[in-house]
Amino acid sequence: MTLIEIVVVIAIITMLMSAVGIYAVRQLVDSRVTVAKNELKTLESALDSYFAITGRYPDAQQGFGPLLERRVLRDPPVDPWGNPFRYSLVNGVPVVSTLGADGAEGGTDDAADLSTARQNRTDRHRG
Repeated sequence: MTLIEIVVVIAIITMLMSAVGIYAVRQLVDSRVTVAKNELKTLESALDSYFAITGRYPDAQQGFGPLLERRVLRDPPVDPWGNPFRYSLVNGVPVVSTLGADGAEGGTDDAADLSTARQNRTDRHRG
């Protein structure tokens, strides 16, 4: 092999590795968003279990504390980016949310805010 052939092969391998790297990073970002959505559903179920036990949801100031005390949750909930999940009551309906990768309001892609709040969720138990 000549030096030119070796350089061409190295250049091709570098381009292929770059393409794979970009794809892998995108998959990591997408997987964190998917994990966050699944954790939101799990926390929503934990809140419903707490409601079944006590007949009410924790108030916003208590947050997830009562769920930890009753061992409905084992650990304080943290999103895939290391930030605590947020909890609030909106018209007696629990809402769990995360601010996404950037930890700030708004955003797009993995920085988008995610929440259990839905337009048609007024039929849930009232606390």
